[in-house]
Amino acid sequence: MKKYFPRIADEILISHLESKGAVLIEGPKWCGKTTTAKHIAKSAISMDQPDLTRQYREMSELNPSALLQGETPHLIDEWQIAPNIWNAVRYEVDQRDEFGQFILTGSAVPAKLDESAHSGIGRIVRMRMRPMSLYESGDSSGTVSLWDMFEGKSVEGSDDHLLEDIAFEICRGGWPKAIDQTSKVALQQAKDYYEAVISDDISRADNVKRDKERTKGILRSYARNIATQTSLETIRGDVVNNDISSFDEKTLYSYLNALKEIFVIEDSPSWNPNLRSKTAIRVTDTRYFVDPSIGTAALGIGPNDMMNDLNTMGFMFENLAVRDLRIYADLLDGSVYHYRDKNGLECDTVLHLRNGSYALIEIKLGGDRLIDEGAENLKRLSNQIDTTKMKAPSFLMVLCAKTPFAYKRKDNVIVAPVSCLKP
Repeated sequence: MKKYFPRIADEILISHLESKGAVLIEGPKWCGKTTTAKHIAKSAISMDQPDLTRQYREMSELNPSALLQGETPHLIDEWQIAPNIWNAVRYEVDQRDEFGQFILTGSAVPAKLDESAHSGIGRIVRMRMRPMSLYESGDSSGTVSLWDMFEGKSVEGSDDHLLEDIAFEICRGGWPKAIDQTSKVALQQAKDYYEAVISDDISRADNVKRDKERTKGILRSYARNIATQTSLETIRGDVVNNDISSFDEKTLYSYLNALKEIFVIEDSPSWNPNLRSKTAIRVTDTRYFVDPSIGTAALGIGPNDMMNDLNTMGFMFENLAVRDLRIYADLLDGSVYHYRDKNGLECDTVLHLRNGSYALIEIKLGGDRLIDEGAENLKRLSNQIDTTKMKAPSFLMVLCAKTPFAYKRKDNVIVAPVSCLKP
């Protein structure tokens, strides 16, 4: 058997199965949804099995309950091939009245349910998977725990990662097929994923044929504006400059919605704290890919190019750090936001837990000047928060691509390398 890399989603999936009848795992293609589901499931059927697909489709119409038999939790992989399975699962969950019955996985291209389909609320819970974090791929030592920091525990850890290592990990991405491969093979995975998106997947999202060159232009513009609050009009302008035909807002939104539907782009919404002042907060989302390697593939750049352009690498590193923080936040029952106000004060990431606790995090490549700059931003924002109306931040952290140690500064700002981080 091939080596199984434990995923943070394993624990989340088990938790969901303990409290719901069925779990639907969603996420980008190739991120490991089926592998994780098979690792937890006790029985399974694959609806895309070539010699049985037709029979499965027919059975889903004539006698769908026959496809739901098996030791639980029972996995139905590529369930969207026979969308009627959705209602069958919902009904069976009601009849059995037990938790942990089914796991549904499938293509990143969403299934289109007809109007008679039940929402599944209360029976089927959705969970998100993303490509692997550095902790999951074995590229983070895990000596620095976010949960420990929320609990006020001490921070310790050392890191021998080189900046060149981070550049490679940005371009390789967190695709499971890229882990433990040669550099050439590992880097090819993101390129193949990008090619699949522009050639096929974006059109399959809603069965609307979309132009490959326009899709390239949008992804290239997104990559150039990664980790910024660039307006959608700016992105449209980038495409129009290289497009001989019209490309209006409605068309752009159609492309972007399709890319969101197949989990290629994942913007970060703005955080709205209670402030002592009446400072206006900018609410434009920050642009990110679900994995930074999509951005490097869109720009056609590799690790050496990153090392020769540290400004671009800084933005791409922020996307990597946000990807990991999102994965960790899922386990901590939290969400990731950004903050920026009209005066230019910003915070790259706000990790906000459901219990009301939150952390303010700046993301930097490293170096004394950038760390000091990030720490000052964090302290200024922290001082603006009205703690009579909401909690004070649990901790302030500058998360770095390269710094030899994790430590707490005299001003109580934590500095930590991303390659030491875990949930």
